[in-house]
Amino acid sequence: MNTSTTKDYENFLLQYPAYGSTSHLDALRENEFSRLDDHKHVYVDFVGANLYPDLLVHQHAEFLTANTYGNPHSSNPTSKLATHHVETARQAVKDYFNDIADEYAVIFTANASGALKLVGESYPFDTNSCLLMVADNHNSVNGLREFARSKGAPFIYAPIHEETMQVKAGELQNNLASNITGNKLFAYPAQSNFSGIKHDLSWIEKAQASGWDVLLDAAAFVPGNVLDLSIHKPEFVSISFYKMFGYPTGIGCLLAKRSALRKMNRPWFAGGTIEVASVRGDGHYLADNEAGFEDGTVNFLGIPAVANGLLFLKNIGIDSIQSRTRALTDWTLKQLLAMHHSTGKPLCHLYGTSDINHRGATITVNILDENGDWVFYEDVEQDANSLGISLRSGCFCNPGADETANSIASEMLRPIFESGNKITYAQFVEMARGRFVVGAVRVSFGYISNVADAYAIVSFFKRYIK
Repeated sequence: MNTSTTKDYENFLLQYPAYGSTSHLDALRENEFSRLDDHKHVYVDFVGANLYPDLLVHQHAEFLTANTYGNPHSSNPTSKLATHHVETARQAVKDYFNDIADEYAVIFTANASGALKLVGESYPFDTNSCLLMVADNHNSVNGLREFARSKGAPFIYAPIHEETMQVKAGELQNNLASNITGNKLFAYPAQSNFSGIKHDLSWIEKAQASGWDVLLDAAAFVPGNVLDLSIHKPEFVSISFYKMFGYPTGIGCLLAKRSALRKMNRPWFAGGTIEVASVRGDGHYLADNEAGFEDGTVNFLGIPAVANGLLFLKNIGIDSIQSRTRALTDWTLKQLLAMHHSTGKPLCHLYGTSDINHRGATITVNILDENGDWVFYEDVEQDANSLGISLRSGCFCNPGADETANSIASEMLRPIFESGNKITYAQFVEMARGRFVVGAVRVSFGYISNVADAYAIVSFFKRYIK
């Protein structure tokens, strides 16, 4: 496969001179991610998972072997040491997101989905409440509707534009202005995991001004953007750390305003979440703040690695990450949109606006053949696999964005679910063939992506030109 040459790199710098200021990331790739180039692998699935530097693995190995750590739910020496490192990591999270007023509790979870589930199961939904979501949400957010439904609370989806994949501002504003009197929860992503479109953080304040609690899904946003909790203050934020710096996996967090936690009602309790519980007394008192929501024993051996990862990102600099990924994304996007078949038909159908000012480092497309028909996304991924390219295909656990992007009407979908006959996703895709398009191909860049990766992706897509 063709990759970039020195001349290609020089031409790239002429178009994107700011990219030159990120040369330290090339050195970082060479020193910490040599396995990529050693194996001639092109990795462009950073929304799926970030890659870990050797440094974080070595630092954590040294931490594990340097001392003995015990279950934090005790006061013995090994327990105290483990507790100290967990609390140090907790403070590192608060510092990274600039919680200067100490308004937030940092609740460690297994992942961002676990953080979202905590909100869904504990939010005081009732028949006077409402859950508002945008149509562009990860399934871990969509799943909140089942908690609302179980308590008799209605849920609403604010639509997004088919062309730009941005929120329909007028309709969302109307939803926020509704006269609901009970508890109201508005959940939306800072950045779409499907299209890469960034949704305006000012919706946080607009929703709060109308009496809504806000749940911000920041999992796809924070790997390459600043979320400053001294400026934007949603009630809840869900985060997954491996999406930020690759290691460790299996740890996320819920950032929750302490004021918001006070009205949450947990449906159960577990070891570590209570101040006191009794079998014969048939009662319990939940612990305050983080402790009341961290079920059982936290991952006390893994959580300390989070502090190292956040420091690693801070040392790289979000500005450098943005300069690099913005240039790579914009260049690749323009190259793909300029490609046409000999018939004049475009090679790619882009999802979302092409304006780089409104998107992250994600490009989601479907490849079209010379007649304008969709090339099945799984076939594209298989072709990429054979060339050592890791990209992603499917609907990316975001059916609302996929359905909007491909103009799939509810009338086409409801019969599938009203029949009561359970089907697999493969069966769903097969049913869709010839009726409507589902799925797409996603390319996403990260802090160690380089010009050679971008050229490799463009070269790969050129193979489909007829």
